[in-house]
Amino acid sequence: MDDYPLLELFWTMLWFFLWVMWLFLLFKIITDVFRDHELSGWAKAGWLILCLLLPFIGVLVYVIVRGTGMTQREMARAKETEAAFQDYIRTSAAGSPGGSGAGGGGAAELARLAELKEKGALTEEEFQKAKAKLLV
Repeated sequence: MDDYPLLELFWTMLWFFLWVMWLFLLFKIITDVFRDHELSGWAKAGWLILCLLLPFIGVLVYVIVRGTGMTQREMARAKETEAAFQDYIRTSAAGSPGGSGAGGGGAAELARLAELKEKGALTEEEFQKAKAKLLV
C-alpha cells in the first residue's frame, strides 16, 4: 500500500464510479429503446448498434436527442402502473370485480366513502364519522 499514493486511489475510485454510472445509463437507454412503442424496429436496431459499437458517443447522442422523451415515457409508465395498482386495490377490497364477495362488505363501503370524499361529496368530518361507524 506504500507504493499506491492517495491521489492515485482517488483517481481510481473516480474512474470506477464514472464507469458504473455509464453502465447504469447504458442499461437505462437500452430499456428505454425497447419500451418505446413509437420507434420502429429499424430505429431500435440503429440505436442499439450505435450504443454498443460506439458506446460513449452513442450514449451521449441518445441522451441529447431523446433525453426529454425518456423522462416523459418513464412518467407515463409510472402513472399507468399506479393506476393499475389502485384498480387492483379497489377490486381486491370489493372482494370481486362484480360486487362484494368474501372480503367485501366494510372494505367496499370504506372504498366508496373515500371515493365520495375525493370527489368532494363528503367533507372530512362526514367522512371520519362514517368511517368510525364502519369500523365499530
